[in-house]
Amino acid sequence: MHAMNPEVAHNAAASRFELPLGEGLALCCYRRDGGLLVLHHTEVPPAQQGRGGAARVVAAALDWARGEGLRVRPACSYVAVYMRRHPETRDLLEGA
Repeated sequence: MHAMNPEVAHNAAASRFELPLGEGLALCCYRRDGGLLVLHHTEVPPAQQGRGGAARVVAAALDWARGEGLRVRPACSYVAVYMRRHPETRDLLEGA
């Protein structure tokens, strides 16, 4: 892992995707309900906001959902906005 461009890790035990940043972790937390992945919280350390960390953890969560054949419910406002801005993810939406 390169310190300047750390990788997003799937912490399945904690039900979240994590990206180590200088002052903490960027997180995308989820709850899995059968074939549905509920993305309910995204968080970035204040000093790291606006630098793409949130987008990276959400993208990783959506990639994982696609690989697992899951539908996604964006229960976090950031995830909902991300999916609106990235039309290629809309087929994952619950009810799509």
